[in-house]
Parts: sequence; structure tokens; C-alpha cells
Amino acid sequence: MKQYNMIINGEAGAASELADVINPATGQPFAQVAVGTPEDVDRAVAAAAEAFKSWSQTSDAQRQDLIHQLAVRLEDNMPELMEIVTKESGKPMGGLNGVGSGMEVGGSIAWLHVTADLELPVDVIQDDDAARVEVHRKPLGVVGSITPWNWPLMIAIWHIAPALRAGNTVVIKPSPFTPVATLRFVELANSILPPGVLNIVSGGPKLGAAITNHPGIAKIVFTGSSVTGKDIMRSAAGNLKRLTLELSGNDAGIVLDDVDIKAVAPKLVGACFHNNGQTCAALKRLYVPESIYEELAQEMASIAGQLKVGDGLEEGTDLGPLQNKRQLKIVEELTESARREGGRFLCGGQPLDREGYFFAPTLVADLSNGSRLVDEEPFGPIVPIIKYRDIDEVISLANDSPSGLGGSVWAKDIDRALEVGKQIESGSLWINDHGAIQPNAPFGGIKESGFGVEFGSYGLEEFTHIQTVKVVK
Repeated sequence: MKQYNMIINGEAGAASELADVINPATGQPFAQVAVGTPEDVDRAVAAAAEAFKSWSQTSDAQRQDLIHQLAVRLEDNMPELMEIVTKESGKPMGGLNGVGSGMEVGGSIAWLHVTADLELPVDVIQDDDAARVEVHRKPLGVVGSITPWNWPLMIAIWHIAPALRAGNTVVIKPSPFTPVATLRFVELANSILPPGVLNIVSGGPKLGAAITNHPGIAKIVFTGSSVTGKDIMRSAAGNLKRLTLELSGNDAGIVLDDVDIKAVAPKLVGACFHNNGQTCAALKRLYVPESIYEELAQEMASIAGQLKVGDGLEEGTDLGPLQNKRQLKIVEELTESARREGGRFLCGGQPLDREGYFFAPTLVADLSNGSRLVDEEPFGPIVPIIKYRDIDEVISLANDSPSGLGGSVWAKDIDRALEVGKQIESGSLWINDHGAIQPNAPFGGIKESGFGVEFGSYGLEEFTHIQTVKVVK
């Protein structure tokens, strides 16, 4: 069984303790990783702080070139990284609508290239006979990154790329469920970057607390649950760390009555079930008008019921397993709750009788707000389809949630869709799509889905502070 070590100050470091990493398709370990300690966090932060002195002074052109090199190195190692991502996360190599480990590694490459080319121009707000006033964007220092298990490599890149591009150094802690691809990436990256610029420590919650409490860290970027995000806010108060928090979502999609049911149904199934529903911005609550409710629900169930669920290494697999046993249990509990509350199961509704953490794609009709499956984020392959009668009602239902990550409206009449969509309380709005993100457009949540944004120039600015320079002539 292959062993993966932490990287601190450019060097691989063994640990006194190792942890197994489980393949969720088999329930068996496939790799071992080092378990770090708070002392390892201290060493990593010290290395990053020392490296920041020179890294922050490198030119934009130098940093851009090195980040482009990271993308090329990822591309050179794409088959290996795809296999690792599939083994540790469960997502298929290809997957439903091409959403799998190939997209994860390919997306990581694209994000590195696009982020490398972003600029932080000086903003001249006055230049006259009296004075010149400029606004500069300056790096913060050491950035602490804590990543989740659902998109382990790509979210790591989302954190690392803008931090490095802006001139910061990084200490990253991946999820203990899916640390392998990130450890391998950091190993590859350290053959390109100067020592200490990118460090990785692997382990459990104690390491996360050591990072969020650390006085040597200037900013935390975290993707995960709202509960943990609130804990991080409290921990970060000690030295007023900057924060970017992309937290839980329970995204609503609203279908209007003019849709082409045959055309829209497969798109809705893809929006609900890509990555097995284990995406913060997947469509998790679908509101359908009474006039087309039954027809659309049955069409979606017919499509979802034919999806191939299996080991992600097997060709033709649409959906893999849930990533871990705990998440499977959450899905099972919400399934039973939906049954007790009178939900009508159109397809699925049970775990698969095989090794691993598999659950059949499930659509549930005849529930509404107030049901657990509607109100809580399942983060798995189960979605409620909810009937509505008028637009005011459905907007109220969509907004009846503490989450506000994304939302969508599906319609032929784009103007009408926009009119409805702009009333949804969410950080992102999609028309006739859901969850589609790109490296040059900002993405982030409102309400308990977090604050701050990622991607593009807006996301890059999150890794800087402003320095106003006034020169009196």
C-alpha cells in the first residue's frame, strides 16, 4: 500500500502515525497518509512565513510563469491523479454528463492557467497638480487552506492558485477522507516552487484547529459546512484573520410552466445528481408548477432510474458511491424521514446491496417545506420535487432557507425567468442551468452559505489588502 507524506519547507516528512485512506467503492483502504501534529503546523507556518519574505517580492511575471508550470505538471500527471481522485472520492473517471475525475483534474488545470493570467492593476484615483493617489493590492502573508472531501483536488487548486498569484504563501490541510490527490499535487508543485511557498499537513480536526487558531496565519479560506464555518470564525478572531468561507448550500431550482418537458428533464437530472449530489451548488430542491408536475416528475424518474451506479473505475459508470459511511447514513436517515412524512418515491430510495457506500438515485414527490428532506441538505443522490401553484408562493418557498449559495430558474421565456430569478436569495443565479461555475466569474454564498467570493479578479482580491499611496507634488 502506497504511503504519502506531508511536505513542509519543500521536504517530505515522515510521521510517527499513519492513517488508512478508504476507497468508498470497496470500503477498503488503498493508501496510507501521514498524520500530522500541531507541531507540524507550527513548522509549516514558520516555513511559509520565511518564504513569504521573498515570494511576496517576486514579480507578477515570475509568479504567473510558475503557476502556469504547475498546470503543465498537473497535465503531465493527469492519468495518475484521475485514478487517485476516483479511488479516494468515489467519483467516476468520466461520470454523468462528464462530471467525474477527468473533469476535476482538467478543471484544476484550467483554473491554474486562468488564475495565473489574472492581473492586480494599480488603481489611480487622482493624478493632478496637487497629488497622485494610487490604490495598490498587497499580499496578506501566510494563507491557511482547509478543504473538503467532495472535490478534493479542484477545491485545493481554487484555494492555492489565487493565494500564490497574489504573492501569499500557503499551508493547506486536506480532508482526512480524501488527502491523497492533494498530497501528490503538493509534492509535484514543490519540484517547481521555492521551498516553503506551498506546504501541506495531513490529519484530522486537531490540525484544523491549530491552523484556524494560529497567530502566524493571516487568512483562512475554507470550503465546508456552515457549522464548521462558524467555528472557524470564532477561532479566527484572535488575530482578526481574513476569511473566505464557502459553506453549505440547499439550492432551489424553479421550473416555469412553459418548459419543454422532454428537453429540460435530462438537464434537471444532471443538475441534481452530478457527483452523486455531493456538490455544494448542486440542485437540491426542485419546485415544479402544478400544471406539469406529474409529467415532469415521471420523466425525470425514468431518466434517473436508468443511471449506472458503480465503481468509478468501471467504464460507463454515471454515479459512484457516497464518499464515506457517515454521509451514507445521513442520506439513509433523510430517506426514512421522507417516507414517514408521506413522500412518494418515484425511483430509488435504498442503498445498493454491494460493498461500498452506494445509494440508488432517488426522487421523492409530494413533500414540501417543513419536511426534513426539503429543509436539510442531504449531500447525496436524493432530491425532493415540490409542487407549487403561483410565482409568489414559489419564490417564498425557495427563499425559506438559511442557505443562500445558488439558485436557478428553468423556462423558455428568458425575461420572465430573470424576473423570477432575481428575487431568489442566492450568491449565484443560473437560468436554464445549475451549478455551472467558471474560473473568471465570481462564486460565493450569502446568508449561512458564507461570505467572500472565489474565482476571477474578485476572488483574487480576497487574498490581498489595500494600500493607498498618496504622493504630494
